Amino acid sequence: MLTRRLGLLASALLIGAGPVLAQPKRSPGHAGRRAKADPAPAAGSPADTPLGPVDTTARWAYMQDYNTGASLLEKQADEEMPPSSMTKLMTIYLVYERLKQGRLKLDDELPVSEKAWRMQGSKMFVPVGGSVKVEDLIRGVIVQSGNDAAIVLAEAIGGSEEQFVEQMNAKAKQLGLTHTFYKNCTGWPDPEQHMSCRDIATLAGHIIRDFPEYYHYDAEKTFRYDGIEQGNRNPMVQKGTADGLKTGHTEAGGYGLVASSKRNGRRLILVLNGLESMHQRAEESERLMDWGFFNFEDVMLFSAGDVIEHVPVWLGTQPAVPVVAGRDLTVTMPRNWRKKASVKLSYDAPLTAPVGKGDTVGQLTLTGDGVPHLDVPLLAADDVPRLGLPGRAMAVLSKYVTGT
Repeated sequence: MLTRRLGLLASALLIGAGPVLAQPKRSPGHAGRRAKADPAPAAGSPADTPLGPVDTTARWAYMQDYNTGASLLEKQADEEMPPSSMTKLMTIYLVYERLKQGRLKLDDELPVSEKAWRMQGSKMFVPVGGSVKVEDLIRGVIVQSGNDAAIVLAEAIGGSEEQFVEQMNAKAKQLGLTHTFYKNCTGWPDPEQHMSCRDIATLAGHIIRDFPEYYHYDAEKTFRYDGIEQGNRNPMVQKGTADGLKTGHTEAGGYGLVASSKRNGRRLILVLNGLESMHQRAEESERLMDWGFFNFEDVMLFSAGDVIEHVPVWLGTQPAVPVVAGRDLTVTMPRNWRKKASVKLSYDAPLTAPVGKGDTVGQLTLTGDGVPHLDVPLLAADDVPRLGLPGRAMAVLSKYVTGT
C-alpha cells in the first residue's frame, strides 16, 4: 500500500520527486508576521533568495512570482520607505475601481482646480479652470507621472485630496498593506508617507488581477496631451521587457521602480528603491528580472481533480475514499531542484464513516531546500455513507476475528 502511494505522488511531482510519506496528523506550524525590519543595509549588499545571497545596488528590493505568490528575492522588503510616485498605484487603483463599478466613465470630463494646476514635479500640464477626460488623466498619471493629473482625479472622486487620501488608506488596510500609510495621492515627499516593497508588489498584483480591462494603459510608451508628448519613465516598458507599472524618485527614497513582466506564461513583479540614478535603475531592473526568470520555474504538482491518495474508511460502504487537493497546485521552485522537494500527507487513518464529498480529511505539506513551504487541505472526492447496522456488526466482528 505504501509503495503504491509513493508511486502516485512521485508521478504527480513530474520528474524526480523527493520522499513522500503518510504521516500521523499533527497541528501545522504557522509562520508569524515579519517583525519590523532592521535598519536598511548599505546599497550593494546582498538580497536574500532561495538560492542564497544575490547582490543588488538597490537599498530596498522584492521580487514575487505573480501566479504562485512565491517570494524570490527580498532585501528589507517590509521596511517602511518613501514610495515617491509609486504612491500613484493606489490612486489609479481607486480610479479603476470606480470605472468597474460604473461610477466613473472613461469619457467623463473632470474639472481642473488651481491646486492641481499649481502642483509641481512631474506634470501632465492640465489647464487651470478647464476639464480633462478621465482616460487622458489615467494616461497622464501612468505614462507621464503627472502630479497634477493625480490631484484632478483625487478631487473628483474624493471631493478633496485629503478625503481621497482617507479612501487610499482604507483601501490599503482592506488589501492587507500593513506597512503603508498615505498623506497624499501623488507621492510628493512627506515624512509620514511610507510603503514597503512587499506592499507595493501586493498592490501591483491587485491592479493586474482585479482590472485586466484597464491594465493595458501601463504598457503605453508615450502619451501626447495638448501638444506635449512625454515618454513612459519605466525603462523596462520602453524596452518592451515589461508591461507596467510605475517608477518614482525623491531625494529621500532615491530612484525606484515597480515592474511586471510576463514570459512563457509566467509573470514576475519586481520592486526596487533607493537606487542612485535612472541608469542604475534601468540596469538593475533588467538584470534582476532576467535572473528571476532564468533561475526559477512554475511546477504543476497536482490538478484540482487528481487523486492523491486513497484513505481507509472505518464502517463505510466503501473501504476507502479518494482524496484530492481541490484546486490546481502550482509552486515556484528553483530550476532543477525538484529532487529536493518533499511532499508529506497527514491524516487520521482510518476515517470514520460517514464521509462527505468535499470534507477536509487531512493535509498535504510541501517542503524542501529552496522550495516554498506550502500547506494544502486534502478533500474527500466522494461520499462514503455509513454502513447499516448489520454491516457495521459484520465489520466489527471481522476486525476482532482477523485483526484487520
